[in-house]
Amino acid sequence: MTAAALTQPVDIDTMRQSISRLIGPGAESPEGEELAWLTGLLRGHMQLIIAEVEQAAVRLPEDDVPRYCALACIGEARVKLRATVGDGPDRAVAYARRLARSLTALCDHYEALTGVEMCLACDRPIRDREDSVSYGHVSPSGGAACAGRIHTRCAHTVRRR
Repeated sequence: MTAAALTQPVDIDTMRQSISRLIGPGAESPEGEELAWLTGLLRGHMQLIIAEVEQAAVRLPEDDVPRYCALACIGEARVKLRATVGDGPDRAVAYARRLARSLTALCDHYEALTGVEMCLACDRPIRDREDSVSYGHVSPSGGAACAGRIHTRCAHTVRRR
């Protein structure tokens, strides 16, 4: 069996769904066994993705900024994994949320280092089989302020801010 056959694929979508249960719109404040389960899930996600991000980062030149940033994020994630949870349910939720934020950063680094293109409208990955269109937002000075791609379904969505 080859080393590639032993490597498990990273399921970023599942990781981000786990993250969204603790941070972001509609986030919960789980308690007891549910919180313990979710914390364990986040820890497992982090252990899996740390190895993948590290593997992608070390392929870059030593003076590469994305490499440096990804490795710094990995170091911070390892510190969070070694940390202990304080007494009380509030501290347990705070710890889980710190793990979720760290996992978010690791997912972002993974996608950046592996060439995943993100939709500029919804901030979700554009998968191989998804329809997308070029997008370039022009700044008042005339240059492109934000250029990239968006999902076709996002092109017709009205956003009010």
